[in-house]
Parts: sequence; structure tokens; C-alpha cells
Amino acid sequence: MTPPEPVAQADAPFTVTEVATFDEPWAMAFIPGTPLALVTEKKGRLMLWEEGGAVRPVSGVPAVAYGGQGGFGDVALSPRFAEDGLVYLSWAEAGDNDTRGAVVARARLVLEGEPRLEGLQVIWRQTPKVTGRGHYSHRLAFAPDGKALYIASGERQKMQPAQDPASDLGKVIRLPIDAQGQPGTAERLSLGHRNILGLAFDAQGRLWDIEHGPAGGDELNLVKPGANYGWPIVSQGDHYNGTKIPRHATRPEFAAPAISWNPVIAPGGMVFYKGSLFPAWRGQALIAALGVPGLVRVSITGETAREEARYQLDRRIRAIAEREDGSIWLLEDGEEGHLFKLTPAAR
Repeated sequence: MTPPEPVAQADAPFTVTEVATFDEPWAMAFIPGTPLALVTEKKGRLMLWEEGGAVRPVSGVPAVAYGGQGGFGDVALSPRFAEDGLVYLSWAEAGDNDTRGAVVARARLVLEGEPRLEGLQVIWRQTPKVTGRGHYSHRLAFAPDGKALYIASGERQKMQPAQDPASDLGKVIRLPIDAQGQPGTAERLSLGHRNILGLAFDAQGRLWDIEHGPAGGDELNLVKPGANYGWPIVSQGDHYNGTKIPRHATRPEFAAPAISWNPVIAPGGMVFYKGSLFPAWRGQALIAALGVPGLVRVSITGETAREEARYQLDRRIRAIAEREDGSIWLLEDGEEGHLFKLTPAAR
């Protein structure tokens, strides 16, 4: 499918407002009913942003293995945050013999006085730890019923472990969470993934991921239990050295993407829009794009997808979030990564 022509920012149906600046931001989570949001910075800081106020560091954060694609990763609020005050965090952790792996933990966020984390507890570790500093993925998404946390576990640029059912690499992980926030036993929900940078549930309660392909072949996938998405046996792209990879059509036993991109969009985070400020977008996937760069909008019909628009913001966008009021928020990648607010443009 030929992608739509990029829409210039001046012609987009939204106004972009710059509201803050961070050092290599990676993810954000708004705290409902407050003017606050948590923002992770790759080098190892968790920041508490206040609308119209200060940006303050949160103490009690873990040490991270910073470098390459590694460092502090995602942040997600407990589905019962109003009662338990728990936040869930991911990061890259150092191991023995120059190895590293993704980690997920929970902690209680205390906002009285200086903001801090208390009782940090690791609840999942990517196994095995391997060398290299790429493809951690470690995006987080809670099931709509709050009974499980889903974790994107990248293949760490090792390729073949994505097909190994005994390895966490190249998998989507399901971690049960009980009513008290206690984790159960993790299970490998699906396999054959490369580097998942977006993980989100749609309005029907279905889980989708968006992942980087090699040289071409970024994918949006409907994640189904037990499904194998084919990496590195098949792909819609090829290896960086030019070596061809068989396409999904040649191996129908592997789950094919709902849509793929070549040239790539280099996706960051993803949300399914629920709000009322942009009613025509409700139910669609909004994808942060590092490679377009800007914002990509995709509609879903059944189990297939179609790109509806791409908005040229001339910024590498790492993460996206929707606030309670339906406004859309973007985090720019890089050492001076800006936080932008998107609201409907006056026409």
C-alpha cells in the first residue's frame, strides 16, 4: 500500500504546544485526577512533571544499564492506582560477563513531601541476559480488566532466540496480577517478535504490538496467545547487509502483520484513541514515529489495518499518551526531548 502524503504541521488538525524539556525521555504516564505525570529518562531518572509547575526528580529509582538502546524504559500506573499507589517500571539491568537484560518492577509512589518510590520490588527479569545493548523493548500494558501486565520482550539483536520457546527473547510476556497487586507466574504469550516499541489494547480488549523490522518491514500485529510472528525466519524487510528474508506470504504458518511499512516509520509508542477532542480518530491507533518523523494514524477493520494519515512534525517522537481530557501528548527523542501537547486546531 502506498502511504498517504505527509500532512505538514501547519495543515494538521491539531495545535502543537511545547510544555517541557527532558533529557532523553522514553515514556510517560499521567496520574488521573491530578496535574501530574511521570516521565522516564533513559540515563536513569524518573521525573514528576506538574502542569504549570515544576519538574522534580523522584528518588528511590533503580540503577540502570545505560547505553545504546538501554536505560530506563517504560512507566505504567497500577489499574488500582487510586487505592494502592503502585507504579510499574522497566529498565535495562547489568548482569555478569558484560551481559544485560530487561527488568520490570513495581513500587509505591509517594507524593507527600519530596516525591519518591518506596518498596521497589522486581517482578520479572528477561531470561537469559545476553551481550549487546539493543532491542530490549520492555514496553508495558495492563489488560483492561487489570488482571495481567503484558511485557514486550525484545530479541536483543540475537534473532534466533525469538523462535526458542524456552527463552524470553522475542516474546510477549503475560504476568498475572492479583487484586492486591501481587504478581503470579509469567508466561510467554507469543513468539517470533523482533523489537516491540509499542504495546496497547484496543476498545475491544485486543492486544496489539508495533515493532521495528530490519531494513524495512516495520509491523503492526494483533497479538494472539500461542501465535508465532515469524522473526527471523520471515519478515517484510531484509537484513541490513542486503541478504533477503522470505516474506510472510511464503510461510502461512506464521502470523502475518495487520500492516507493514517499507520504507519504515521507526515506531515509538502507541495508543488507541478513546477521547472526544478528536472524535474522528476514536478507536484508531496513534503511533509515535521516529523515522517519519512525527505521528502516524492507523484505522483497524477486523484484523487488518490501514494507514489513514501521517503528520510531519519534523521531530523524532519516542512516546505518546492520551490524557483524561482527550488531549494527546508526545515525547520527543533525544537529549533535549520536548513534551508536546496536541489539541484540536481552530479552523
